[in-house]
Amino acid sequence: MAALYACTKCNQRFPFEALSQGQQLCKECRIAHPMVKCTYCRTEFQQESKTNTICKKCAHNVKLYGTPKPCQYCNIIAAFIGNKCQRCTNWEKRHGPPQPCEQCKQQCAFDRKDDRRKVDGKLLCWLCTLSYKRVLQKTREQRKQLASSSHTSLSQKEQLAHLSSGHYNSQKTLSTSSLQNEIPKKKAKFDSISTNGDSLSPDPALDSPGTDHFVIITQLKEEVASLKKVLHQKDQLILDKEKKITELRAEFQYQESQMRTKMNQMEKTHKDLVEQLQTMTDSSSMKPGKLHC
Repeated sequence: MAALYACTKCNQRFPFEALSQGQQLCKECRIAHPMVKCTYCRTEFQQESKTNTICKKCAHNVKLYGTPKPCQYCNIIAAFIGNKCQRCTNWEKRHGPPQPCEQCKQQCAFDRKDDRRKVDGKLLCWLCTLSYKRVLQKTREQRKQLASSSHTSLSQKEQLAHLSSGHYNSQKTLSTSSLQNEIPKKKAKFDSISTNGDSLSPDPALDSPGTDHFVIITQLKEEVASLKKVLHQKDQLILDKEKKITELRAEFQYQESQMRTKMNQMEKTHKDLVEQLQTMTDSSSMKPGKLHC
């Protein structure tokens, strides 16, 4: 009997293949408690309920410090203390001030002085790194599915070729036996015709080239080559679409950061104007009024 493993959520036992790789959850628990992104820090967490959109860490910080502000580096709404989120604060202490991200062009990428940490040799911020890794993972999964489907189609073609070859061999055996029976008759007929002095033309029944088998093999080779060509074109199309999606996401993130910066500037300007008006009102109220006799 195969070993069973417990789900980390419902504690029911299932085969190892039925559990998720990361959280070790069964199928029902994965559907009931999906992985979602936190509204504030953008990290993935297991959702307890449909109304829960904030991770436990951010929920605890909201109770202590209130609603967070956008980080001055990455623009993620996770700055509970000061103007920087905890992630950027820690990375700035370890790796120095941030540098421009080569994807979203924001000043939020930290150089760890290690080329192995870079993504294809590029210095990316945290959000762009996660997005790039998701695209790569999705590409690998799609390539595996296409490879498995093409392998299945090729195996089916090989089986068809094998069956066609067996059918041709059986037909060849039958035709050989029939030819052996017909040769004496043809020879006698040939002798009788030659004695009469008539001209002799070759009999097509004696000619058995067996071209059907080679025609089938040629057709199968052409189909395999065509399938490989189509597979290559689909791979290239998928890569182009993923590249376009990444560019659109980067553009969206850039526009979002610009809007946040503009909103913060407008909020600051409005706050300064309110304070200025309040100061003018207080100063006018402190002036002595005219005395009436």
